[in-house]
Amino acid sequence: MLFVCYSNCSTCKKAKAFLDGRAAVYTARDIKADRPTEEELRLWHAKSGLPLKKFFNTSGGQYKALGLKDELPAMTEDEQFALLATDGMLVKRPILVLDDGRVLVGFREAEWAEALG
Repeated sequence: MLFVCYSNCSTCKKAKAFLDGRAAVYTARDIKADRPTEEELRLWHAKSGLPLKKFFNTSGGQYKALGLKDELPAMTEDEQFALLATDGMLVKRPILVLDDGRVLVGFREAEWAEALG
């Protein structure tokens, strides 16, 4: 599994503790130092079944500074993917890419528990 996170994020810390508590085997990747590529984001979006808006960190400072609440509706999907790929801090975290290809965005314990079995 791939665990995409930001070490200073409290939700990511909870998710990491959850994974560690289940002795899950995963590779951790810092979303700020090693931001997702546009290709990865497109793949994860397709595998997640979520609307693209769910991939934006709407509570982040960068999202607010860029006024994305008002800008996103007018942007094409291609523009949104390109923007997400420019800054890992714009991307919702954590992201868990399961070995079977499923993708979970954000940490909801019940959802992660069900996915991990």
